[in-house]
Amino acid sequence: MTTPTDRDLILQARRGNAESFGELVTRYQTGVFNVCYRMLHERGEAEDLAQESFIRAYDRIHTFDIEREFGPWIRRVAANLCLNHLEGQRGATELDDERDADPTQRPESVVELKERSEQIHAALASLPAHYRVVIELRHYQELSYEEIAEELKIPLSDVKSHLFRARKFLAEKLHAPG
Repeated sequence: MTTPTDRDLILQARRGNAESFGELVTRYQTGVFNVCYRMLHERGEAEDLAQESFIRAYDRIHTFDIEREFGPWIRRVAANLCLNHLEGQRGATELDDERDADPTQRPESVVELKERSEQIHAALASLPAHYRVVIELRHYQELSYEEIAEELKIPLSDVKSHLFRARKFLAEKLHAPG
């Protein structure tokens, strides 16, 4: 028996087959959670918004363009939800990031690679939300500049500008004496 394609599962879900949508969730839950976690840096919130992403997708499955790929679409839904969440929490985000970057969680024997990974994580967390989302979509979701502009409903020039400034900020942050 062949494995059904995403398209087949979407068509079945549109006909009321919840198990088919459940299979889509199984296929994409890790990727969606990763998007949420990289943007929010808090496991509980990432889990909640990943779940909300699938709820929204299920509610809108009848409007989904069957010619598009489901994976990038559901990850964009998640990124947009996270961006909206971050915008609504503007002041509290910095406090959450400081709490999540607890250095006592690292054993003294941590290798340099892990330390560098944490530096990158902290630098990404310190980015403003509108810079963080373009970095997420470009470097983790591998979307083109045009796709990012379309998804975020901003001009292409803003995408390029946000990416340039975000990368410059990250370079400065990562090369600054610690």
